[in-house]
Amino acid sequence: MTSNVATEEQRPDRVDDHVEDHVDDRVQAPDAEPGVEQSLERYRKELTGYCYRMLGSAFEAEDAVQDTMVRAWRAYDRFEGRSSVRSWLYRIATNVCLTMLSGSSKRARPMDLTSPTPHASAVLGPPLAETAWIEPMPDGMALPQDPAERAEARESVRLAFVAALQHLAPKQRAVLILREVLAWKAGEVAELLDTTVASVNSALQRARATLAATGATESDPSEPLSDDHKALLARYLEAFESYDMDALTALLAEDATLSMPPFALWFRGPADIEAWMVGEGKECRGSRLIPTSANGCAAFGQYRPAPEGGHSPWALQVIEISGGHVIGINAFLDTARLFPLFGLPSHLPEAEPADEAR
Repeated sequence: MTSNVATEEQRPDRVDDHVEDHVDDRVQAPDAEPGVEQSLERYRKELTGYCYRMLGSAFEAEDAVQDTMVRAWRAYDRFEGRSSVRSWLYRIATNVCLTMLSGSSKRARPMDLTSPTPHASAVLGPPLAETAWIEPMPDGMALPQDPAERAEARESVRLAFVAALQHLAPKQRAVLILREVLAWKAGEVAELLDTTVASVNSALQRARATLAATGATESDPSEPLSDDHKALLARYLEAFESYDMDALTALLAEDATLSMPPFALWFRGPADIEAWMVGEGKECRGSRLIPTSANGCAAFGQYRPAPEGGHSPWALQVIEISGGHVIGINAFLDTARLFPLFGLPSHLPEAEPADEAR
């Protein structure tokens, strides 16, 4: 880095932990701008998507964005406008994420940790800590409203891609997301990270090589939710709620997977998935499913019959589809945290007769 690059204390567009307590007397506050909070809040959704890709957790992403907003609000009178507000916020958010990732363990999916288990030898095992897992993200929190932009962004929040990002060093992760997902120029990323264009390009090459080794890339095809897919999901919902295993397994691809975080156990193939569901998973018979969306995919809040009547939360199912079949059922069991995040009810009353006949 050349000697004419300003230090952090001299750069009000960079806000780290110590900056809020250090005001450079040479920094002049910009002209008063109405609605500071509104000018910051307009970027909350895209920052949440960025932080989610960095951190792999919707909850940590929320915390990171809130921290970013608080820091920006407190330092707004020192913002000189040498970069856009958007770039400034991404600088703060990146620093927050890098701090959160310092010393933290890598999040994963069950299939990243173990091989598929034949049902005959399946043992559920103890649950792992919530910090071990890639967690689902509501589409409404992270994806753009514009349909074309949303369709393009769906690929970069898929569970497999977010899990693949975990294999990258934190700064490589930031470089790849900013360059490949958000289409920033190398010079813009270099300025954000206080480094050189050559360093950014080198980090991007290493990140691409690492991602290629995992078998997942952001450019992998992510099929839009077509009418055929909607019909497939309707058949899935009907088969699951009626617990018709013949109908359900007919919808599964030959290599379809079933995973159940926080447990590391997972299955591959219709036969083992069915064996689990009619065996240890038989308590799911009589479940009801409430549609939602997560990670650019269709999802369902699953409710099992409750002893006291009605249905209680059991799992958030994220359903992956490709080639006209269901290729992944990702059943996240931490409903106490996930259902409020997705705006799903905490209990379903007994179904009315008209509902039961639908």
